[in-house]
Amino acid sequence: MKVTLDIASSDLEKLLNPMMKENRIALNDISWDEYESLLSIFKDKPLLRLSYLEGNLEIMTNSPEHEMIKTLIRRLIEIYALEKAISLYGCGSATYKKEAQVRGLEPDESYCFGSRKEIPDLAIEVIITSGGINKLKIYQGLNVPEVLFWQEGKLTLYRLINELDGYQKVEQSQFLPELNFEILQQYINPEEEPKMVYEYRQLIKE
Repeated sequence: MKVTLDIASSDLEKLLNPMMKENRIALNDISWDEYESLLSIFKDKPLLRLSYLEGNLEIMTNSPEHEMIKTLIRRLIEIYALEKAISLYGCGSATYKKEAQVRGLEPDESYCFGSRKEIPDLAIEVIITSGGINKLKIYQGLNVPEVLFWQEGKLTLYRLINELDGYQKVEQSQFLPELNFEILQQYINPEEEPKMVYEYRQLIKE
């Protein structure tokens, strides 16, 4: 299937330039087949994220700042799981989609606990610029149990009540029940990443 997009050349240049700050393009009335074709077209562009919700598509770049923050969050959570002997399976930024729910996206990071599953137990989203498509609505249709957002230096956790009622903000994760997110967020400083990782590990060991 051939897909033709009406995207201004200046917008396309911004999307494909990895040194630019985060940019997004919103497209409407995109069919499921067009969405899947675009996933194939952009599969070799790891800094591009496609979020699809009921015909609405957002194509977004991840800035260097975004990548540094999400990498540090990943390292801290994985160190925590290692020190606490939690059975953690990393799923990265794989594409999760459900045609029946007309939804799909790539989380910044994702994990399964206990065993690998078709849909992750926990997804992580780093928000540098607000606005855009409602990712919680996408995760709701995908039936992801928990979603952790980082924005403006704070971590906020949401737990899925059910597919009808959506998510509720919570303080503790059912998968990482002893993890204190208020403490964890204090160590998300990419400019001092080695120090943050070392000090957080020492804190967990105490």
